[in-house]
Amino acid sequence: MMREATVNELYPRWLVAREGHGDDDFCLIDVRAADEYARMHVPGARLIPLSALPARAGEIPETGTVYMICHAGGRSAQACQFLQRQLGYENLVNIQGGTMAWAEAGYPLEHGGVA
Repeated sequence: MMREATVNELYPRWLVAREGHGDDDFCLIDVRAADEYARMHVPGARLIPLSALPARAGEIPETGTVYMICHAGGRSAQACQFLQRQLGYENLVNIQGGTMAWAEAGYPLEHGGVA
């Protein structure tokens, strides 16, 4: 079963990680296309497009909680399902509402660049 969290649940964990007071294993993966990521993304999110996920799955940690985010939550849910079913990942959390919900909540955004 896929775990999910809202952006309001993600934000405090993200904030602690950004301030360097939390676990070093905080990981946020953005599975959108590079042009979407460049328009706006959660600061610190690492881009691994859904289309590249099978080839780049080894870059996703198998320990610690890994948060998956996209535009609205659909593609990140697909990414979680793929990684769970095909590769046995058990540490994934899908972010409901995705980057749009993050932006609508007024949380910080970055523009440009590919991480």
